[in-house]
Amino acid sequence: MANPSAPGTLVLHGLRVKGFAETDVLAEVTGLDDVTVVRALEAFAADGLVTRKQGVQVSGWVLTPQGRAEHEKRLADELDAGGTRSRVEALYGEFAALNPVLLQACTDWQLRDGVRNDHLDAGHDAEAVAGLVALHARAVPLVQSLGAALDRFTGYGPRLQRAVDKVQAGDRDWFDKPLTDSYHTVWFELHEDLLATLGLERASDPRGGD
Repeated sequence: MANPSAPGTLVLHGLRVKGFAETDVLAEVTGLDDVTVVRALEAFAADGLVTRKQGVQVSGWVLTPQGRAEHEKRLADELDAGGTRSRVEALYGEFAALNPVLLQACTDWQLRDGVRNDHLDAGHDAEAVAGLVALHARAVPLVQSLGAALDRFTGYGPRLQRAVDKVQAGDRDWFDKPLTDSYHTVWFELHEDLLATLGLERASDPRGGD
C-alpha cells in the first residue's frame, strides 16, 4: 500500500510544485477539501512558512524560505520513514530517460520545418500527436509505480490521461498550453515533484529539464 502524506505536507508540497497558487487550486492538486487547506495555510502563515502575494491581476500563496526548508525536511523524513527513497530514485531515473522524448514531442508540435507551426499541415500534427501518445503509453506504468510508492503521486496519472485524451480529440491547448492542465504542464509539475521529493535542484540536475 502506498504511503500517504500528512495534509499539511500536501499543502506545502502543492505550493512547492505549483510555485504560486490560490486555495481552490491547492485543494484540487492535493485532493483536500477547502476548509482543510485554508486552516493549514492560516497555521503555516502564522509560523512564517507561507505568505500571500496580492497582485493586480493574480494573487495567491507562496512558500517563504523557511517554508521551503520545512517542506524539504518533511519530504526527506517521509521518504526515510516509508523506506521508499531507493524506489523513487530508481523511478526518477526512468522519468529522466523519458524526459527528452517529451521535449521532442513538444518541439514537433511547436515547430514545422524549423519555424513556428501554423497547424495547417494535418499530417505533421498527426505525427506529433502520435509521438505524444507513444510517450504516454511508456509513462503510464511509471506513474502507476510512483503512485504505489507514494500516495501523492497517484493524481498525475488521471491528469496526464485527460490531457492526452483531449489532444487526441482535437483540442490543441491540452498539448502544451502554459497555465492550463495541458500535458506539458502536468509533466513539468511531475518533474518538479520528483526533484522536490529527492531534494534535487532543477538547475543542477544533469538529466535535463522540460
